[in-house]
Amino acid sequence: MSTSPRTSSVPQDQTHGFVKWHRRILGFCLVIFASELGVFLLVFPWQSNWGQSWIPLHVSKLADLWMSRYFRGALSGLGLLNLYVSFSELIRQIRQSFRPPG
Repeated sequence: MSTSPRTSSVPQDQTHGFVKWHRRILGFCLVIFASELGVFLLVFPWQSNWGQSWIPLHVSKLADLWMSRYFRGALSGLGLLNLYVSFSELIRQIRQSFRPPG
């Protein structure tokens, strides 16, 4: 008995195109998710309804930390980091879409 490697019925160009579009769609989903999360983390900790969350009301040990300006600033810093990731991924996606094939 001879064992021969199985060949795929899908041509190589079609699988490469599928992987290319799959990565592009996932990249744009990352851009949307990271930008929305970044804007939320940047803005929401400084809103007036930040203290009306369940954390400072039900866990009194965390109330001081939750209302601390340093903690809010750290969350805003994470928001800026998310915005940086989303913009860098967007720029990478745009560059790849205008790159000549090959």
